[in-house]
Amino acid sequence: MLDAVRHVLVDAYAARCVDLFMADYGLTVLQPVSVLPHTAEPVSVHNSPAGRAFGAQEPFVEDVRGGAVRVHLPVTVRGDRLGVLSVTLPGEAEARDCLKELADIAEVLGHEVVVAERDTDVYLRARRKDRLTLAAEMQWQLLPGRSCARPEYELGAQLEPAYAIHGDNFDWSASADHLMLYVTNGMGEGIEASLLTNLAINALRNARRAGIALADQAALGDQAVYAHYRGSCYLSVLMFDFDLATGRVKVVDAGSPQLLRLRDGVVERVAFEAQLPLGMFEETDYVAQDFSVEPGDRLVFVSDGVYAVASPRGEAYGDAALARAIMSTRLLPAAEVPRAVLRELTGHRGQSAPKDDALVVCLDWHGR
Repeated sequence: MLDAVRHVLVDAYAARCVDLFMADYGLTVLQPVSVLPHTAEPVSVHNSPAGRAFGAQEPFVEDVRGGAVRVHLPVTVRGDRLGVLSVTLPGEAEARDCLKELADIAEVLGHEVVVAERDTDVYLRARRKDRLTLAAEMQWQLLPGRSCARPEYELGAQLEPAYAIHGDNFDWSASADHLMLYVTNGMGEGIEASLLTNLAINALRNARRAGIALADQAALGDQAVYAHYRGSCYLSVLMFDFDLATGRVKVVDAGSPQLLRLRDGVVERVAFEAQLPLGMFEETDYVAQDFSVEPGDRLVFVSDGVYAVASPRGEAYGDAALARAIMSTRLLPAAEVPRAVLRELTGHRGQSAPKDDALVVCLDWHGR
C-alpha cells in the first residue's frame, strides 16, 4: 500500500521521497514504516518537524537542502492520530499549490491503514519502539483507539507504562445520538489483570451491543466476572452514557476511577454514589445516576495509578497536583492532555518507573 502511495506521489507531484511514520504506543516517537529489519531512524514527537505536524494536526513545511521542501502531513482517522506522512517536493511553490490535495491523500491513507491492520502486522509492528509484554499486547488490542473527535465532543486517552500495562482500560462507542464511555481500573498484575479486564470489557460490549441500558450493562458485566472468579477478583469501572443532543448523562460508578471537571476556569472533583465493583458479589443491582455537561466543559477521568501516586514527601497526586496539571494543560486539545498529565505525574512521582498502571482520559464537550 505504501509503495502504491509513493508511486502516485512521484508521478503526480514529482515527489523525491515519501515516508510514513507511525506514533509509538508511548507517544514519544514517530516510527518509520519500512521493510524489516527496520533501518530508518525514528523521530521525536516533541522536537521534530514531523512531530510538530503530529502535535498541531496541521501540515508543516520544512526547508531542506537544494531548495526542496519536506511536507509533513498528519495521518488521522476521525480524530484518532495515527502518524505522519512526509513528502519531499522540488520547491516551496509546488508544495503550496498542492498542500490541500496532499492533506487529503494523507487522510485517505489513514483510513486505509486502519483497514489494512485487520490483515497485516506491518503497521502495528512499526508502532513499537520496544517489545510489548503479553498483558500489554492484549490491552492495546482491546482499546477503541487513543483519540476520537466529532462535532459534539473530542476524546483523548493514554495508558502508562505503555509497553507493560496490566489491567487499566478505556472503551467508547458512539451512535447518532449517544456516546458511551467506560473507564476501567483493573485489579491484579500482568496477564491475570489483563484476562480479567478482557472478560469484563467484552461482557459490557456484549450487553451494549444488545441495546441494553447502562445499569443493566453493569449488572451483566458483574454476573460475567462473578461467574468466572466467584468473587476472588473484581473490577472497578466508571460508566457513562452521554446524550449528544442535550448533554444529559447516565452514570454508573462501580469502583475507583475518578472524574474531575474543568468548568469556567475552576477544577473540581465530581463524586457519584459509589456502588460495588463488577464481580465482587453475586447478582449485584446497579442504579444509574443523572449528571449533565455543558458546552465548554472538560472532563478528565483518572485511575488510582494517577490520583493515588505519592510524591517523595508523601503528597498524593490527586490532592492538589492533579488539579494544577489540568489547569496548566487547559489550552491543549483533548488528545494532547492525557500525555501531558502523565508527564506531570512522572515529575510528581520523583522516579521514572511507575508502580501501578496509570490511565488518563480527557473529554471536551462542545454539545450541539
